[in-house]
Amino acid sequence: MSNNPARLEINAAALRFNLQYFRNLLKPSTQILAVVKANGYGCGSSYIGKILEQEHIDYLCVAYLQEGIALRKVNIKSPILILFPQIESLDQLIAHHLEPNLYSLSSLKAFINALKKTKKVNYPIHLKLNTGMNRLGFTKDEIPQLQSILRQEKNIMVKSICTHFASSGEDRDREFTKTQIDRYINLYNALTSVLDYSPKKHVSNTSGIINYPEYQFDMVRLGLGLYGFGNDAQVTHHLKLVPRLKTNIFQLQYLQKGETVGYNRAFTTKTQSTIAIIPLGYSDGLDRRLSNHVGCVFINGKKAPIVGMVCMDMTMVDVTDIACKVGDEVIIFDHQDHILEMAKNLDTISYEIITTISPRIERILK
Repeated sequence: MSNNPARLEINAAALRFNLQYFRNLLKPSTQILAVVKANGYGCGSSYIGKILEQEHIDYLCVAYLQEGIALRKVNIKSPILILFPQIESLDQLIAHHLEPNLYSLSSLKAFINALKKTKKVNYPIHLKLNTGMNRLGFTKDEIPQLQSILRQEKNIMVKSICTHFASSGEDRDREFTKTQIDRYINLYNALTSVLDYSPKKHVSNTSGIINYPEYQFDMVRLGLGLYGFGNDAQVTHHLKLVPRLKTNIFQLQYLQKGETVGYNRAFTTKTQSTIAIIPLGYSDGLDRRLSNHVGCVFINGKKAPIVGMVCMDMTMVDVTDIACKVGDEVIIFDHQDHILEMAKNLDTISYEIITTISPRIERILK
C-alpha cells in the first residue's frame, strides 16, 4: 500500500506500446513530436518525458515555459517545443534551450529582440499558421510582413511550420480539413520562398494521424494516443491505458435501512447497507457531479456505485453486495472503458478526466 491514500499508477509498458502502435502507422521518415503538456496529460511529465527520450523520440512538446523548464530540470535533453511562449519570459526560454512556437508578429519580434541580447545564432523557432482553427497563428494577411522579417533576420532558424486541425476527428468535416491543408500548403510555400532551406511540415494530431495518413508530412504531433485513446472505439481498443487511478478502502460503515449518507443527507439507504469510505474526493479530480449513483468505482471485480455527495477528500460507495474489507484495493479507472463511461456521465471528454487528477495524488511508475 502506498504512503499516499490514493495513487496514479503510470504503466510504462503501455506508453511504449502505444508509441510503437503509432510508429507503425507512419512512414519511417516521419518524425514524432510527443505532447507532454498538462503534466504529461496528468501522468507526470518527468516520467513520460524520460521514457519517451529513452525511446528516441524526435521532439517533446509542452504548452508553457515552466513545463519545459521542469523537463530540463530532470535532465531531459531532447528538443522541447513550447506551444504558447509568453513574451515576458522569452529570456528564460532561451536560457533553457527551449524552442518557441511563434504565432504572431509581436511574438516573433519580441523573440528576435530577446535573442539579440545573446550571442546565439541560428536559434531554432517554429511558426504557427492559422488555417481555420481561429485560435492562434499567423493569418494570410500577415504573410508579407513575416516574409520580410525572415529575409532580414539570420540569427533564427525556422525548424518547422505548422497548423492545427479544427476537426480532424469528425468525418463530417473532411472537406473543411482538406481546405485547411490547401491553405496551409499555400502559406507554407509563400514563407519558404524567402528561405534557402525547407522547415519541417506538421499538421496532424492523434486523430489526424489516424484519419489522414496522407498528411503525415515531415512530423506529426502525438498527444492523447500516447496515453491510450484514439479518435474512435476501434482504435482505442488497440491501445493500452497508461494512467490507472487507485486507492484503498479507508473505513466501512454498517447502516440500517433509512439512514442517510454524507453532506445534505443526499442518499438514504433502502435496506441494511455497507458503505465503504475511500480517501479520494473532488479536490483529487473525482468530479462532484459523479455523486449519488452517477459514477462508480470497482472493488474486487465488482461495480460499487458512489452514494451521497463526493466530498473534497473522501467519497462513499455502496459495497452492500461486495465482499470486502478495510484496505482492499479500489479502482477508479484502469481501463479506457472506465474513463469513457465517466466522461459520458459528465458530458465531457477523456482528456478532462485524466488531466484534472490533482498533483497531490502520487504518481507511481509501474
